[in-house]
Order: sequence, then structure tokens, then C-alpha cells
Amino acid sequence: MFKFFSNRKWFLWSILGSIFILISTWYQVQLDVRINEWFGEFYDTLQKALTTPNSVSEKEFIGYLFTFAKIAALWILIAVFTGFFTSHWVFRWRTAMANYYHEQWLKARLTEGASQRVQEDTLKFARIMEGLGTGLLDSIMTLIAFTPILWELSKQIDVLPWIGQVNHALVWVAIISALGGTILLAAVGIKLPGIEYDIQKEEAGYRKELVHGEDDPIRAAPPTIGQLYNRVRGIHYKSYFHYLYFNTVKWSYFQGMVIVPYLALAPTIVTGAITLGFVQQITRAFGRVEGSLQYLVKSWSTIVEFISVWKRLREFETKLHSIENDTNIINNSESR
Repeated sequence: MFKFFSNRKWFLWSILGSIFILISTWYQVQLDVRINEWFGEFYDTLQKALTTPNSVSEKEFIGYLFTFAKIAALWILIAVFTGFFTSHWVFRWRTAMANYYHEQWLKARLTEGASQRVQEDTLKFARIMEGLGTGLLDSIMTLIAFTPILWELSKQIDVLPWIGQVNHALVWVAIISALGGTILLAAVGIKLPGIEYDIQKEEAGYRKELVHGEDDPIRAAPPTIGQLYNRVRGIHYKSYFHYLYFNTVKWSYFQGMVIVPYLALAPTIVTGAITLGFVQQITRAFGRVEGSLQYLVKSWSTIVEFISVWKRLREFETKLHSIENDTNIINNSESR
């Protein structure tokens, strides 16, 4: 699965491509930091204009809007090109995997569902890695950039409701709420990776029988195909049940987190100690830090699918190596 990074043929794409994605993602995060600063300045100006008529000129106000437009346009340009490049980069990764399996096909074909693993599982692996990989990189970069900002802004927020005095309060609220959500969702969804793996396994058996039935009228007969489909139905129903309570907990957590930063700011807001611009700036920074810390929570369903695909490909490669070792032993015995 990871020969993309060890094969010299793919050096330019694997290593230099990774560096390019890293740099472009970091630049996007820096633009996001600049947008966060803009929010603070803009909403302070907005509050000033609304409370003191004619204190802000129309030219000055519109100037803020054009400043945002320039930053946002650059962010969009970088994001679109980075996404385009990343898609090509990940497809090269899939190609490296596919080439290896093609070279080993005489042995690979002996494994049940080999065609599905070479075609469908490598496709899923590439697509999932594109989403999870870029998401993880963005989360790490965002944490590095926004945590110091939130830490600095939180100097003015030192009181929490029902708790009292806490230095840099919003930083600790973000860490504890995200960590608590991650542990909660991991505990609730602990059975999902195994169920997803079973779904893929049962679907593969069902599809294989149908494929054989295209050439052999004896195969895919009603009793056999009916039994296979009943197993597919059973595992899907089991999946629906487990996702029912998992999604209930997940969406309850996310909806609850909407009010958390405002709840934490409540004692400071009601005393009028901060401005509207500061509220916007710190809640946005809080959202970026908390959102990055919630990477596992937000990506759990995709991670479940990735674990299933990874287990299938690892099992496939293990069987390839086993067949190769058995072939070597036979050849050595015959040569003697």
C-alpha cells in the first residue's frame, strides 16, 4: 500500500508532491489567519458605525469589504489548485499500488475477490486518503497557527460560568470539549469498523456469485443467491442500527458545541468588557482550534470505511507474500 513512497519511480510525485501540498496548505491557513484578523477589525468598525453615526466613512467601510474580497480570492485560487494537484497526487499513489498488483497478478488471482481488491479497493483507498489526508494536514496546520492566537486572545477571558477563575479559559474549553467528544464518539462507534469490514466481505461474496452466474447458468441460482443476499441484508440492517445511536450522539454533540464558546464568554460579554469585533475574532479562532481537535470526531465515519479497506488490502498483500513464500519453497525443493 505504501510502495508509492519507497519506489524511486515515484520520487518526484511522492516526496516533492508531499512538500508542495504541505506548503500550499500552510499558506491557506495563513490566509485564514489574516481573515480572522479582518473579522475582528471589521466588526469593531461595524459596531463603531452603528453606535456613532458618521464616525466611519462609506469609503472606509467599503474598503474593508474589498480587503476581504482580495484575501478570499487568493484563498480560493490556492485551495482550488491545491485540490487539483492533490487529486493527481493521490491517483499516482493508486497507480503505484495497481502496478504492483498487476505485476503480481498470476499470484494475486488466486485470492478470492482479487479483481475487486485491485480495482475497487485501490479506488476507495485513494479517494479516502485524499479526504482524510488533506483533512488531517489542514487540522494540524490550523492548530499550529490558531492555538497561539486563541491563547493570546484568551488572556481577556479568565472567568467561566459555574467554574470561576480560569486563565486562558477558551483554550482549555476547546481542548476539553474536543477531547471529550472524541472519546465519546470513539466509544459509541467502536463496533463500526468491524461491521463495515463484514459489509464489504458479504457484498464481495454476493457480487462474485453474480459474476460467475453470467457465464455459468448453474451459478447464482435462486436458493444460493437468495441466501447470499439475506446475509448482505442482515449485515446492512445491523449497520443501520449501530449508526442510529452513533449519529444520535454525534449530532447531539455537534449541535451542543454551537453554544459552547458563547456560554464560556457569557460572564465577559454581559460585563461589556469586550467588543463585538473581539467576540467575532475569538469565537472564530475558537472554532478553528476546536474544529481541528475534532478531526477524529468529524471524520469517524470515513475512518471506519478506511479501516475496512485497509484491512482488506493488508489481508490481500499478506496472502500475496504467503503465496510467494510457498512458491519459493517449492522451487528450492525442486532445484535440490
